[in-house]
Amino acid sequence: MVKQAKPNLSVNIGSLALQNPVMVASGTFGYAEEFKGLMDLKKLGAIVTKTITVKPRPGNLPPRTCETPSGMLNSIGLENPGIGRFIKEKLPFLNKLGIPVIVSIAAEDNPEEFSTLVRQLDKINTVSAIELNISCPNLHKDRLISQDAKETFALVSAVRKLTKKCLITKLSPNVTSISEIALAAQDAGSDAVALINTLTGMSIDVHKRTPKIGSWIGGLSGPAIRPIAVKMVWEVYNKIKIPIIGMGGIMDTESALEFFIAGATAISAGTVNFINPRASLEIISGLEEYMADNGILKLSDIIGRLKACED
Repeated sequence: MVKQAKPNLSVNIGSLALQNPVMVASGTFGYAEEFKGLMDLKKLGAIVTKTITVKPRPGNLPPRTCETPSGMLNSIGLENPGIGRFIKEKLPFLNKLGIPVIVSIAAEDNPEEFSTLVRQLDKINTVSAIELNISCPNLHKDRLISQDAKETFALVSAVRKLTKKCLITKLSPNVTSISEIALAAQDAGSDAVALINTLTGMSIDVHKRTPKIGSWIGGLSGPAIRPIAVKMVWEVYNKIKIPIIGMGGIMDTESALEFFIAGATAISAGTVNFINPRASLEIISGLEEYMADNGILKLSDIIGRLKACED
């Protein structure tokens, strides 16, 4: 009896080589150390850190989260220790894991802060990639960089000149055409795009007649947004040539597979980490089982293989 080869889950995101395509999304996994007693972190494809800014940020007023039908509303406000303390206090643990570390970064006031952060991270060999979070909806700004193709192109172009590390641009669903923004990021030199960030939303306590979160408006995540996320991944896949990291309501293997079939090269598990900290590892095992059951040896044989409905 011929033994079937084990499915190959490895993927490449630009210069970044992953043992498998399952990441944990920024803002849902802390700096990984919080999960060390719950799972074998070394089995992950990559870890995306909580978003870092130049200076420490205390975050938004509480309450910062609330449950919604099939989802969660959050307005954390990018609470983080700042780049200096991150490098000193958080990065050493991440360095010990031996898997790719993707550092998510954002600017508070001036887009030039992205350049400041990239210059510092470019010097650190153990930082595998940089995610440009130009799409966080919780900073009380009238418009995000990711809502304008020209601004997206300008920012990615500027930081592309500062590093050869893998650059990932995280996009917002709160736009008219996400494909237009993805094309701008690609043309500016981004190695990949990550989509989607949260949708803006609001939830009200009807008894108190007050918002359920302190900043009134927050980002909606979880299974409720998955159909929108899958559709946007499919749209972008048909417009660009660089890899897509898909996210938005991924809860298990089946929902992860939706993203791969729609065109994602890798996925990030987010909200599910609050419900089931081991979900990402279960998805990895589930992908191996699905591929083995269907005689699929390479993940690339799934990516973008959406078929027309049969009569």
